[in-house]
Amino acid sequence: MITAVVGINWGDEGKGRIVDLFSAGSGIVARYQGGNNAGHTVVNDQGKFVLNLLPSGIFRPETLNVMGGGMVIDLEHLWGEITALTKRDVAVTPDNLKISEKAFICMPYHKQLDVLEETRLGAFKQGSTQRGIAPAYADKYYRKGLRLGDLLDPSTLRGKVKTAVDWKNLTVAKGYGAEALTVDGVMAWLGTFGGPLLPYIADTDALMESAAEGGQQILLEAQLGALRDIDFGIYPYTTSSSALAAYAPIGAGIPARRIDRVVGVIKAYSSSVGGGPFVCEFSGGEAEKLREAGHEYGAATGRPRRVGGFDVVASRYGVRVQGPSELALTNLDVLSIYDRIPVCVAYEVDGEVTTAFPSGSRLERAKPIYEYLEGFHTDITGCRAFSDLPAAAADYVAYIEKAMGCPITTVSVGPERNAYFVR
Repeated sequence: MITAVVGINWGDEGKGRIVDLFSAGSGIVARYQGGNNAGHTVVNDQGKFVLNLLPSGIFRPETLNVMGGGMVIDLEHLWGEITALTKRDVAVTPDNLKISEKAFICMPYHKQLDVLEETRLGAFKQGSTQRGIAPAYADKYYRKGLRLGDLLDPSTLRGKVKTAVDWKNLTVAKGYGAEALTVDGVMAWLGTFGGPLLPYIADTDALMESAAEGGQQILLEAQLGALRDIDFGIYPYTTSSSALAAYAPIGAGIPARRIDRVVGVIKAYSSSVGGGPFVCEFSGGEAEKLREAGHEYGAATGRPRRVGGFDVVASRYGVRVQGPSELALTNLDVLSIYDRIPVCVAYEVDGEVTTAFPSGSRLERAKPIYEYLEGFHTDITGCRAFSDLPAAAADYVAYIEKAMGCPITTVSVGPERNAYFVR
């Protein structure tokens, strides 16, 4: 069976926690897009971990983890992530991690260009994490850059680097006026951080196809969510890749395979890191109360997340474009802070009420319409069955399920690995 775990909203839904949970029994866990511009938080018996690039199945010794060709990979960050996990006694070796030879390399100059452009935009910046993801994907589709497989052929590598550096200096040095790049500098970076990764690089497409043909359990892991998707998200405040389940087999390396199960992850309230319209957003003390209760700070950046009540309009749209067969609801326990739980049920746009998710400038003019459900105001972190929930918490789950038109099968009531139940 091939299962995809995807985000329904702006990202930060708790996908890492759900992938870690579902990875038990999976032969392969594969990341299929994105870079190190978002984090997946996993809490297990070994402690709390934040992964930016590595698949969240890395904590299962019996699971093979694959970084697919749809990813852009900062070699320095990846090697740092591997080193940090190894120091904490988490095994990351060429036996349990394979990197696609087709994955694109996020170079130091991509990060530099990201910073330079956000600085140039000033007040109009797009909220980039400044980790080079957009410039890297731009070069991928420009067909000017390096893939992991290029590191395996030293005889041609320097020539490819020179071509890239000569081209990039037209922008870095002559455009932004920054110090020019050098071939030797880039080659040194590739040697320092790419060298240790050489044993991990493989033809993962063949590996994935063989596993699918053999009927293995394969779990495909997305980064970010539907509303940050390059095509269907809140453009231009999106990521630079497709976070949709429909892209998962392509980015993972099994494009002709059909996904059997799509698990959409939603949070019991809303949170977002980055710029762009966020209609349901709280401000002031109301925001701080929810942010502190949910520990809402970016896993990759540490930035305070924007927060708000559950957004029915945005979430229903996310369900429509992701097409999940089921939903996993996370952070239900955080809502115990409320006597009355706020839910954004509709938008007001130019004086009209709508339940359809708008786009473009109409979305930027939208205002939230809130209703309030009865709160449960009690600790539910020990609940291990739906029947254990207080009535108001159970009613809230049922309300969200009906509003989404999709069954909620998994409910998380805490960050720990066992703090959940299946309905």
